[in-house]
Amino acid sequence: MFHYALWDMGDKKSLCSRERDIGEKMDMIMEFLRGLDYSPLLITIKTGLAATFISFFLGLFAARKVLSLGPRSRAVVDGIFTMPLVLPPTVAGFILLLIFSLRRPFGSWMYESFGIKAVQTWLGCVLAAVVIAFPLMYRNSRAAFEQVDPNIIYAARTLGMSESRIFWKVAVPAAKPGIISGTILAFARSLGEYGATSMLAGNIAGKTGTISQKIAMVIQDGDYKTAGFWTIVIMVIGFASVVTMNAVTARDSREIHMW
Repeated sequence: MFHYALWDMGDKKSLCSRERDIGEKMDMIMEFLRGLDYSPLLITIKTGLAATFISFFLGLFAARKVLSLGPRSRAVVDGIFTMPLVLPPTVAGFILLLIFSLRRPFGSWMYESFGIKAVQTWLGCVLAAVVIAFPLMYRNSRAAFEQVDPNIIYAARTLGMSESRIFWKVAVPAAKPGIISGTILAFARSLGEYGATSMLAGNIAGKTGTISQKIAMVIQDGDYKTAGFWTIVIMVIGFASVVTMNAVTARDSREIHMW
């Protein structure tokens, strides 16, 4: 009996010790979270939404115009529009810097005439994200438009619908799954943009410091805890974006069978 009493007391002490350890770890986690600067998350989300909005309309417009070109012209223009997808992001950022730098004619003219400055500003973050995300929106939209049945376009024309009305009321709804995929992929890509953003907008805390730039900065400082936290955040957002894309497009596509 005495032996069992001692055993029970040992179990209670062990349980209390584990609870105390868990409480200390939770306190450490909460202290760590309270000490974080969450501005990179806000800047990244704002940049992603703005870049996706711009890329959406640019991608649709570019896909429509490219499909109306001849084969040779289409090949050249398509190559130009796809270049940011195959170039290193730092190259795209360097080209943007050459264009929008205040020391260059165009950048100087934009600033003096309209007060618009892209270098080391949030606008620079958006421009860099648009350039990198645009090819994904463009290529998905183009592929989706190519799958639209031409007969429904011809039928709409026989009904007297204008070309712009046919595009928005007939072609875009028919290509909806591909367009949605392009939009979500463009959003996810703009969230993770680093190279072009760092070249054009820099890494100014609370202004142009995105999550990707925050990760690179804290790793240089040896702060792997903060880097790990932001890595998990961006991975969760990216995974959620892909799952959302699959869920939305699955509703509008036929059932897929293994061949």
